[in-house]
Amino acid sequence: MGEVAAEMYTQDGTVDIKGNPALKKDTGNWRACPYILANECCERLAYYGMSTNLVNFMKDRMGMANAAAANNVTNWGGTCYITPLIGAFLADAYLGRFWTIASFMIIYIFGLGLLTMATSVHGLVPTCAAKGVCDPTPGQSAAVFIALYLIALGTGGIKPCVSSFGADQFDEHDDVERKSKSSFFNWFYFSINIGALVASSVLVYVQTHVGWSWGFGIPAVVMAIAVGSFFVGTPLYRHQRPGGSPLTRIAQVLVAATRKLGVTVDGSALYETADRESGIEGSRKLEHTEQLRFLDKAAVETQADKTAATGPSPWRLCTVTQVEELKSVVRLLPIWASGIVFATVYGQMSTMFVLQGNTLDASIGPKFKIPSASLSIFDTLSVIAWVPVYDRLLVPAVRSVTGQPRGFTQLQRMGIGLVVSMFAMLAAGVLELVRLRTIAQRGLYGEHDVVPISIFWQVPQYFIIGAAEVFTFVGQLEFFYDQAPDAMRSMCSALSLTTVALGNYLSTLLVTVVAKLTTRGGKQGWIPDNLNVGHLDYFFWLLAALSLLNFAVYLLIASWYTYKKTAGDDTDAKAKGGADD
Repeated sequence: MGEVAAEMYTQDGTVDIKGNPALKKDTGNWRACPYILANECCERLAYYGMSTNLVNFMKDRMGMANAAAANNVTNWGGTCYITPLIGAFLADAYLGRFWTIASFMIIYIFGLGLLTMATSVHGLVPTCAAKGVCDPTPGQSAAVFIALYLIALGTGGIKPCVSSFGADQFDEHDDVERKSKSSFFNWFYFSINIGALVASSVLVYVQTHVGWSWGFGIPAVVMAIAVGSFFVGTPLYRHQRPGGSPLTRIAQVLVAATRKLGVTVDGSALYETADRESGIEGSRKLEHTEQLRFLDKAAVETQADKTAATGPSPWRLCTVTQVEELKSVVRLLPIWASGIVFATVYGQMSTMFVLQGNTLDASIGPKFKIPSASLSIFDTLSVIAWVPVYDRLLVPAVRSVTGQPRGFTQLQRMGIGLVVSMFAMLAAGVLELVRLRTIAQRGLYGEHDVVPISIFWQVPQYFIIGAAEVFTFVGQLEFFYDQAPDAMRSMCSALSLTTVALGNYLSTLLVTVVAKLTTRGGKQGWIPDNLNVGHLDYFFWLLAALSLLNFAVYLLIASWYTYKKTAGDDTDAKAKGGADD
């Protein structure tokens, strides 16, 4: 009977929408993924359709200078990657991923609706002078920023849950489904970039040549389509049950370990439940690891714990699985931190690359000009090209050499992306050198002078970042899902997303510090409003140097890292490789 049940039902604890054990033949696997991938594609189309050209909206309609516009965009973008911590906590602790996604999509649509109104309703649209200089009132500015931060909150409930919810559709105890899960992350990122492709081409064109009201209204409609797509797949989904507050469990381990500072740890006699399952809802048991042994004190069963009349308090005695949950999160933190500089480099596509492109010749033929923000389409095309190449060609080729099921280990994959990202900054810096040399030769120092260099010379820097994303960002999605404890996967996915937030904040900090230091004594500085008299190339060299330093630190972190292992299952270690790989 046990073998029959194993064939009929998933073995990873997932349930159907009614809370019953999930039937393999009726739920999950690739049959459920089209609805999740379509939802993500539409949601990202809405997001990028609104955010890709936002720096120009801030300049043209909100009357901001270059540095202020760039900082407002990066601050908002950073918030969009911090709010996932809120959505992830609710998903893991109380609501589950499905209902968290469903709830926050409504907030998202409210934000997009208000932004559309702020660009179309009389009284909310700023008054602009004949020369195109706009002067929004405090109320008009407030409407725009309330809309933007409602969107930031809405995306916070979607982003950390959708990729994890998609991965939940594959049973880790089924060999075929486990291999499919690795491919899912590649195609998940592929669907993101299909949405971004339409956004950076069609929607940026609409915003530039038709108007901002249409440019923001279309994403609102597309987001409504995303909601519909998600709910259509409801009968097919598998659900991981919420395991209660992960923050409470973490606090219990810290308190229990602190209370037992003087206790000696015996690794062979640590406390664990006798049942097959762990004491945490929806979570499998984890095996003990030797790192961070101080935390093991929380699982040492003292005489006082054994003789407690009502059983041991969870604030005095924790299970090995609960301790290993915290260890898993602590081990992830250095890897997480190494992604911040990469995210800073990635963030230049929506700020410095756009501002650089504004000074170049954007003509395609005698009548058409491509908006500089539309160049991000080449980043998207790069990702769309690289995902199938990576999944179908590179992985099998590398697998034949390394013997790893995934070709590269997850840490190797992310490290390769860090190296590739350096070359994007070098390419941008070289183009800026050529641009400044042309300006000097032709005396094009006016703020509105167009440098006679085709904007398409920016394509290499966008294309290189796209290649880096396929290695690092997709690798992060898979790594943080796999290495997270079962009942903390949304939280750890959100943690990986905060690298983008902190990358944006680091970019804001760098721009602010650079502007302050380089404008001393009345100098123009590296990033003035008129880039033709600035030195944007120095900023790109700075980011390249930081990327090199970051990679050196990453190598040390990766050599220290130990992959998690689920009790009674050695497939995790085999699939990922050891820390020394």
